[in-house]
Amino acid sequence: MPARPVILSIAGYDPSSGAGITADIKTAAALGCYAVTCPTALTVQSTQGVFQVRALEPELVSATLKALADDMAFSATRIGMLGSGEVAAAVGEFLEKRRPANIVADPVIRSSSGAALLDDAGLDVLRTRILPLCDVITPNVHEAVILAGREDEFGDALVQAVWAITATLHEMGAKAVVITGGHLNPPNDFLSYRRGEKIEREIFPGEHIQSRSTHGTGCAFATALACRLALGDDLRQATHAAKEYVRRAIASAYPLGKGTGPVNHLG
Repeated sequence: MPARPVILSIAGYDPSSGAGITADIKTAAALGCYAVTCPTALTVQSTQGVFQVRALEPELVSATLKALADDMAFSATRIGMLGSGEVAAAVGEFLEKRRPANIVADPVIRSSSGAALLDDAGLDVLRTRILPLCDVITPNVHEAVILAGREDEFGDALVQAVWAITATLHEMGAKAVVITGGHLNPPNDFLSYRRGEKIEREIFPGEHIQSRSTHGTGCAFATALACRLALGDDLRQATHAAKEYVRRAIASAYPLGKGTGPVNHLG
């Protein structure tokens, strides 16, 4: 049996397994890849929200990344929650030294329930050290506004505002940006990427699915995108495949918990 592509997940631990490293393991398995993980933070959370966050010691994160990288080659790397400036710096140093292939960063800044998941120092590291090393970043609209340091209003000029944000992110060093718009109306995703001296743009249309099982959709999208890049898709193909994976995962989800439940990663 041929070896499966190895996906490195650098993210937080969600004990409800809707997001973070445990969700990434399920996503990678569903897409024919093998996930190895480096936790960055522990959380106390359930489908009803995030109640506590504790970033891990940066030395432990660095040691975990070194041990994994010394043992195997990664076909893609998915970066999610970093938790603190110290952990973000440790991850940035690892990326600078090792330069793994197909780095996909989902800039987790706040939980959907409003809990802060990254401090100001971490946001600065994300902007200045990690973002320029990534092959693609996958913020939602609100994360993109924060990451770009803008205060855009999303009214009738929604598309123009999104492209203005991607332009700022490119100026900051981003090679490619997918702004996920699951909360927009319509719920389109926006891809912007460099091709030589040009910036190519494409809108991936979507439709709303009535469901309360939407926890971890950003993690699922970013990990699915990383997996598809590892499997040989180009960026456009990978974006389309990741969007379709999340759509199916929401559509096939079954109720869990009393709040916003997880998608069906294996559906």
